[in-house]
Amino acid sequence: MERVDSIITAGMVLPSPLTAPIHDGAVAIQNGLIVDVGPKEAVLSRYDAARLLNRPSSLLMPGLINCHTHAAMTIFRGMADDLPLKIWLEEHIFPAEAALTPELVELGTELACAEMIRSGTTSFVDMYLFEDVVASVVDRVGMRAWLGEGVFDFSTPAFKDGANALQETERLLNKWQGHERITITIDPHTPYTCREELWLKAMKLADRTGALLVTHLSETEWEVQEMKARVGRSPVAYLDSLSLLNERMLAAHCVALSHNDMELLTRRGVAVAHCPESNLKLASGVAPVPALLRMNGRVCLGTDGAASNNDLNMFGEMRTAALLHKGVGRDPVVMSAPDVFAMATLWAADALHRPDIGRCERDCRADLVILNMDMPHMTPCYNPLSQIVYAANGAEVSDVLVNGASLMENGRLLTIDEARLLSRVKQLCLN
Repeated sequence: MERVDSIITAGMVLPSPLTAPIHDGAVAIQNGLIVDVGPKEAVLSRYDAARLLNRPSSLLMPGLINCHTHAAMTIFRGMADDLPLKIWLEEHIFPAEAALTPELVELGTELACAEMIRSGTTSFVDMYLFEDVVASVVDRVGMRAWLGEGVFDFSTPAFKDGANALQETERLLNKWQGHERITITIDPHTPYTCREELWLKAMKLADRTGALLVTHLSETEWEVQEMKARVGRSPVAYLDSLSLLNERMLAAHCVALSHNDMELLTRRGVAVAHCPESNLKLASGVAPVPALLRMNGRVCLGTDGAASNNDLNMFGEMRTAALLHKGVGRDPVVMSAPDVFAMATLWAADALHRPDIGRCERDCRADLVILNMDMPHMTPCYNPLSQIVYAANGAEVSDVLVNGASLMENGRLLTIDEARLLSRVKQLCLN
């Protein structure tokens, strides 16, 4: 028998949105990789494991991927609610961020990681400030992340201008190069907060390093009108005129899109991070995701930050994404459970150019989540995909692994001192 690091058995294994579940299944893991997936008896007959994790009443599935957030903004959760984006950002969030420190970013990021792990997220894409601090927290906690320092025309608590933020980005690219779980991205904030020169410098760095370009794009009608007044084009058309749209761009929100905008995004291969709950709460609108999908657009799913959502729960985001578009389009068929789950797993992995995550299959990274199905709202289970998207809320998550390492086991966080963390958050944020 072949020796492996660990074997997980579960009442049901769901390899991907495209694959039928395996009843009484098992997964064998070696050096952070899945080396076999199949019926339990078959896997146990082929492998001997140093660690055996038995979850007979559970569902084993790929870890969820949050493709857009601002992790450290957990410390601003509930600070400014029920406001439009422009007022929320300029009159409340930017002033609060003026007092931001590395210590607060560290605290907020660790709080975000605890929340995401508890709700089944194994990977996330982050744009914020003091991102080297964010990377250090992710490194310690054990999650997988794509991290980018926010680049603005104006000064931030971290850097005096965008040029300095890009210099920091290049330093981070060098510092974290080759890390198993941390990837640095290049993050111009928006078309209206970064002038043309800054965008072109960001793209030059992206071309030279192969890094992903992450931005907010066409989030509101105000943004579209503002860019038309400035440059005579929509935000999407403006970036395309600078030859910035390509398959290495991940654009968050994309709410206010014309048909031409959608054609440009699809033709150029830009991945769109759909953030329905934040867009609804800020009354920004509803992204035309079904139309993008009909055009074979690349779409994934994100929560945005906890200051505008107000949580980082991808189960809630999947459910909202599915129900929202059915209601708006008055079509019960659009945004099916398999499609929405794919947005949080397979399609997210595609947006990040990582075919080795987002699925529970041989030769993929062992980024896995186990759900306890012995709960009233998860019983009976006729269709696991339906249960995941329409019934689960994150409370079912019992175990989380990233790269084969356990971050949570039987509901207990293993890499975060949760009691100490919550005490520190209350002490620093409420006093």
